[in-house]
Amino acid sequence: MSLCDRFKARLQRFHSPFFFNTMEVNRTGRTFLITGGGGYFGFRLACALLKTSSSVVLFDVRPPSQELPEGIVFMRADIRDYAQVAKAVRGVNCVFHIASYGMSGREQLDRKLIEEVNVQGTENILRACVAHGVPRLVYTSTYNVVFGGQEIKDGDESLPYLPLHLHPDHYSRTKSIAEMQVLKANGSPLNNSAGVLQTCSLRPAGIYGPGEERHLPRIVSYIDNGIFRFVYGDPDSLVEFVHVDNLVSAHMLAAEALTEKHQHRAAGQPYFISDGRPVNNFEFFRPLVEGLGYSFPTLRLPISLIYLFAFLTEMLHHVVGRIYNFQPLLTRTEVYKTGVTHYFSMRKAREELGYEPKLYDLEDVVQWFRGRGHGKKRSQSSIKKLILDVVLVVAFAAVALSCLPVVGQ
Repeated sequence: MSLCDRFKARLQRFHSPFFFNTMEVNRTGRTFLITGGGGYFGFRLACALLKTSSSVVLFDVRPPSQELPEGIVFMRADIRDYAQVAKAVRGVNCVFHIASYGMSGREQLDRKLIEEVNVQGTENILRACVAHGVPRLVYTSTYNVVFGGQEIKDGDESLPYLPLHLHPDHYSRTKSIAEMQVLKANGSPLNNSAGVLQTCSLRPAGIYGPGEERHLPRIVSYIDNGIFRFVYGDPDSLVEFVHVDNLVSAHMLAAEALTEKHQHRAAGQPYFISDGRPVNNFEFFRPLVEGLGYSFPTLRLPISLIYLFAFLTEMLHHVVGRIYNFQPLLTRTEVYKTGVTHYFSMRKAREELGYEPKLYDLEDVVQWFRGRGHGKKRSQSSIKKLILDVVLVVAFAAVALSCLPVVGQ
């Protein structure tokens, strides 16, 4: 029986979050631990690392949807539990801490879980790395640690953190706190070792690629269901994206730049990471819309109206969310992230990490979705389209009317 078959047999037998305690993991040679490794990016990073390392351990509350290649081990564990984190880091040479919660949609509205995963979870990782002598930690952060809706053109790492009280969403606020913790921990003496912990932080743009599980399926569902009927904001506004393979490359380069071989040159440093090609958010997705057989929207609405609609949606979710946890069409954070210009220089990542992003487009993404049955069908109900149009018009009319002053008061 192959290693992969033995692992799958064990996975079928153990369903408790503690099942990894019974597993024997070979920690000889170079071993990488990836928190949040059950997700799209974590699994992609693991497969790339497998080509250069002896073993990779994926740490997550749920396993990846893909079959595990030989040499990758999955540990079902919760980053909020220090005992589980401490067990996972033993014998590890480098941790990629990418686990987070609350990035988009209704997840952004669960403040308690966001705090526990993003802040408490990061504290657990740092504490365990120091306690068990892990020499390197690469943290996956976000553009949002410096961006909160203000226009930024060709910004760089000298920009200050956005003041915590100005973050309009809890995810961005907690990611900022966590990044500060990670960079502050750089140089911490390791227990039972003469070495110190070397840390750095990568701040990626929005991730895309075939099989991406968080943003693209939501966007495609809006397209398929006829909800994507308008765009908003200034047509000249620019944002950035990063292909998953460019982000993988950046993480591997960052891990190397923390080693003694490279004079620990990335230690204590943050880096913005993207494809390096600022683009209008909606124009970026035009090939996806048209590639699935739909017409690109021509109606453009003011961003202020969409922001207000998102605000009212969030308030409604706050009231009824415990009874019906619906998916908001947009949150306030998503509105300014997609409609307000903010892009950053890759100069520091190029010079210090050797990062050179490759050119990608959305063709493989289009084919991935088409291969799974998405796209415009030849016969679609005109009644359904009419109903959707009426619902959207009424919703935005209600928002607009709510802004008008009340006569006689």
